[in-house]
Amino acid sequence: MRRLRTTSTRRLYGLVAVIALLAATAGIAQAALGGSASAPDPKPLDRAVLDALRAPKVDGVSARITFTNGLLPGGSLPDRGGSPLAQGADGRLWVAGDGRFRLELQSDGGDAQIVDDGSRLTLYDPASKTAYVAPSHTGDKRDHGREPTLADVRRGLERLSRTWTLSGARPGTTADRPSYTVRIAPKDDGGLLGAAQLVWDAVQGVPLRAAVYAQGQDAPVLELAATDVSYGSISDSTLSPGLPQGTRVVELDPPTADHAGRPTHVRGAAAVQKHLPFQLSAPTALAGLERTSVRLVKVGDRAGALSTYGEGMGAIVVFQHQAADGGGGEEGLKLPQINIDGATGTELATPLGTIVTFESGGVSYTVAGLVPPVSAENAARGLR
Repeated sequence: MRRLRTTSTRRLYGLVAVIALLAATAGIAQAALGGSASAPDPKPLDRAVLDALRAPKVDGVSARITFTNGLLPGGSLPDRGGSPLAQGADGRLWVAGDGRFRLELQSDGGDAQIVDDGSRLTLYDPASKTAYVAPSHTGDKRDHGREPTLADVRRGLERLSRTWTLSGARPGTTADRPSYTVRIAPKDDGGLLGAAQLVWDAVQGVPLRAAVYAQGQDAPVLELAATDVSYGSISDSTLSPGLPQGTRVVELDPPTADHAGRPTHVRGAAAVQKHLPFQLSAPTALAGLERTSVRLVKVGDRAGALSTYGEGMGAIVVFQHQAADGGGGEEGLKLPQINIDGATGTELATPLGTIVTFESGGVSYTVAGLVPPVSAENAARGLR
């Protein structure tokens, strides 16, 4: 039996939070209406999707939400002061008509946030006092004037069905609203992902619930549901992240200036290496997966790298940066201790995937993916 080792919340809580919340919010950015209703008439999936896309637009939505997270094993969490992102919590959601949004999960130890203000996507974890920032793609999803057609929907569903199995649009009621539910499951390598489920309002076309299921499990390991909705415009100030003083900021894919002074993103192993104060470990293949990308990451004023191996749900990501001097001092997660070719690390195995962390030669490594522990461990050992 493996020994338990305590690792700082700063090192692991934030990464768990990013994975958990982004997975849960991948298909939901709006909420449900109140009232009573009966199930809608049955429709083919393509017709139900088209009607949702053509539903009347609203200026904005605010709602109460419940986020459920069953990823972390029992006994690994601190008794108090844990992250609402890792433990689950209730909160609020605000969504503007153009897709910008703010999601807030409340706890005694501070409120977690995930905010898309149209230019940047920010996730703040109060347990580690860390904000993760990435470029926003909200503008890429905005309506450019052409209304979707049934042919557009069918083409999209056909592309999706090449790698996913799709259920029909199942009529029912959710949050006292007529709704349709669709369940999708990966056809091939989905890692440990079993399926995902999305429920949307049959009249308004907005998502009411999103859930993620692990292989072989009937109950969702991640779920985001919303109720108590009101409509109306959302102020820009509400959609801005309010980060506490002293927050550590980790920028994923930060822009830098090229030779002409224009903003650009640093991509590729050779280009990223020029910005690093340590030797980048980015082999062309890891655990049988080919390297697909390397991007620059900023951890405060220090540079790091984020590499991806493989594609789709079976991909593995590697985050590496210069190890911090001294410990964070927080109460930590109690995780199994593993050996990575002489370096002592920790392993967080969840129903959806695995995270391995270790330090070597003054560099901190985090390996994560929707894969079983043996795959993550093999990838970690391939970095030495």
